[in-house]
Amino acid sequence: MRIAKILLLGDIGVGKTSIARRLVFDKFDGSYKATIGTDIYRYEVVPSPVEGPFHFVVWDTDGNFGETIFRHVYARQADAAMIVSDASRPATHELTAQLGSGFMEAFPGGAVTYVVNKLDLLADGAARQLPVAMANAGVPIIWTSAKSGDHVREAFHAAAAIIARRS
Repeated sequence: MRIAKILLLGDIGVGKTSIARRLVFDKFDGSYKATIGTDIYRYEVVPSPVEGPFHFVVWDTDGNFGETIFRHVYARQADAAMIVSDASRPATHELTAQLGSGFMEAFPGGAVTYVVNKLDLLADGAARQLPVAMANAGVPIIWTSAKSGDHVREAFHAAAAIIARRS
């Protein structure tokens, strides 16, 4: 069985916990409760991108770490990072680009996926603009809504596929 550690990183309030809970429990809770430290979830990726079962151990980190997360025990032996920003808060995109760069530096060969969450808060037809550093990083960008569940599983399946190709 292949087990991969994936970090959920991003600014406070971007929806990291909502994404993890939507993925694992297929539920959304609209009341905000800040993560203190880290919550850990397990998710079986079906279909598996490798022969045999493929599981993620999802580390949902609180948003207070910033780039210091890469020196913290939570990040050790991470295979991948999903770095989350809020579609309705463009300022969170800048931190996403910084965290992506920091992860790639700290974990060469690790898989990075940018997740722009809260797609449901954008008006229909609203422009989806991202900073150049994020758009040109060569990292997959997936727009999700933890509230509706749109593209949440696809984001994790994309990360699993990247890990499988690099193994």
